[in-house]
Amino acid sequence: MSQLNWLKSTFSENQANCVELAAAPDGIHIRESDEPEAVLRTSPAVLGALIRSVKAGRLDHTL
Repeated sequence: MSQLNWLKSTFSENQANCVELAAAPDGIHIRESDEPEAVLRTSPAVLGALIRSVKAGRLDHTL
């Protein structure tokens, strides 16, 4: 996994505790910048559905 090209939002600038994403042949890898050894893997379709749900506010009631 160290060969992955990890990216974070430009909104994060030089902040710590950012979510980072990396595209790989086996899916999209997601990690927290302050815990880089803990990595989740998902598909582009599932990640897209999550992002759409967050943007639409469909997860706000869970807070």
